[in-house]
Amino acid sequence: MSYYASPRPHPYFNNENEENSFRSNEEEQEILAAILTAVKREASAYNLYYRLACEAPTVQEQQNLLRSLEEKQDLVTTFSHLYAELTGSQSTLEVEHIPYDNFENGVQRAFEIEAECFSEYKRCCSLTNQQQVLEVFQSALAKEQEVAARFDVREEKRVTIRDYGPGPFVIDIEEATKQNNTFRTALWTGEHLQITLMSIPVGEDIGLEIHPHLDQFLRIEDGEGIVQMGDQKDRLTFERKVKDDFAIVIPAGKYHNLTNTGNKPLKLYSIYAPPQHPFGTVHKTKAEAMLAEEMHH
Repeated sequence: MSYYASPRPHPYFNNENEENSFRSNEEEQEILAAILTAVKREASAYNLYYRLACEAPTVQEQQNLLRSLEEKQDLVTTFSHLYAELTGSQSTLEVEHIPYDNFENGVQRAFEIEAECFSEYKRCCSLTNQQQVLEVFQSALAKEQEVAARFDVREEKRVTIRDYGPGPFVIDIEEATKQNNTFRTALWTGEHLQITLMSIPVGEDIGLEIHPHLDQFLRIEDGEGIVQMGDQKDRLTFERKVKDDFAIVIPAGKYHNLTNTGNKPLKLYSIYAPPQHPFGTVHKTKAEAMLAEEMHH
């Protein structure tokens, strides 16, 4: 970073130039504490973004996270170098493991972190007139705005998942399907047709089933698996590998199953004609779906 090409003797803030001096010992200690907090905050964000990048459902989202990773790394380096110049010693790198439930929740947490960072760095800019410290925090402010904007764009794309039937309806079906984390959720239920979203965990399947009086259409939006069909439940003679962008058509009266053979949840949507499940169906897990099926019959 250009800020630190030529380290100055410690403590350079005792320089007679007012721009390079702290106004009081209290100000100095508050700024040093803020810099240490910034190092920890940015390192923790880096750890979070790295984990999210490994789970990103699309190439574009992964690229956005990798760009954010670079900026987080730059900020960790910048704040660490600043602390070393001000004190003559290295900062201790602490990383807080930030938990999240799923990718969407992780992205929401990332946006909240950027908002917190922006507010804190803005506050720090008001604490001192020390020129080099101001430049670092002002630069950090600009970067936090850039990163937050990436996550904010994704938040605008989020879909509220519920049953919208039976009225007219338009939706980004790919985004809704990838966003869904339940085993099955009804997205639209009408008199003659139904759309459900499904997420099949790694190594699991939908479960062998048959629909005697309705046809079914499936489309894979993310992941990979094997679909099997047949006239008898112990003779599934039709078998194909499927992955994102593949469509599957299941005629009425065919036993069928779909198994996730990949290393991430298998995301798909299903169209039944006529509807198969009650309006507003939400099955968080396969076990919950099986129990509902038993009660229904």
